[in-house]
Amino acid sequence: MIYHLRSAFSCIKGRLKALPASCAGVAVTETALVLPFFLGAGLAGIELANYSLTMLRVGQLAVQVADNASRIGDISTLENRKIYEADINDLLLGAKVQAGSGLDLYENGRVIVSSLEVDADEEQYIHWQRCMGTLKMVSSYGEEGDKLPDGIGPDDRKVLAQSGDAVVFVEIAYTYQPLISKALMGARRIESVASYTVRSSRDLSQVYQVEGQAHAPVSSCDKFTDSAA
Repeated sequence: MIYHLRSAFSCIKGRLKALPASCAGVAVTETALVLPFFLGAGLAGIELANYSLTMLRVGQLAVQVADNASRIGDISTLENRKIYEADINDLLLGAKVQAGSGLDLYENGRVIVSSLEVDADEEQYIHWQRCMGTLKMVSSYGEEGDKLPDGIGPDDRKVLAQSGDAVVFVEIAYTYQPLISKALMGARRIESVASYTVRSSRDLSQVYQVEGQAHAPVSSCDKFTDSAA
């Protein structure tokens, strides 16, 4: 019995002495050490790619909304085209459809459409402005009624309206929704602008309501909703 115990202790002692010089399991240990780093880098790469794609989608959406806004209005060959509150509401609701369900545009962002025109004193001003979205923000470039002698837009990309014409200026702000975790990208707001000159002769006197029908709600910029209400 004692012999067997001595033999077992001797075997254990020998194994313990050999342990510092053993190379067995090194690969497993190294993998365990570096795997969290590579996993983190991979997840960060996926998040960055998603963020870049979202920026692209928001930028393209701003262009689409501005283009659509430049075309709205009734069709008449006898007089300038009138635009209606219902047209603008359809435009804003259409932006949500174009954005797709993945963005949840109006739950996480805001679209601002401004009509830059020239007044009777030949000054640039925002004739009307409409908004939709729950994000608490106002236009970065002016509000309805503001005079803008240098035009509207970022300092290096300002646009001007011509007398008797209008420029539709669109701003979109969107709070980025992370694919994996906010810890990877933080809280980020994506902003994009676009503008188009109206495509046909437009009645610039006012935004109309359709006669003989219930008045459409006005998507004024003091509202922060995800629908025309």
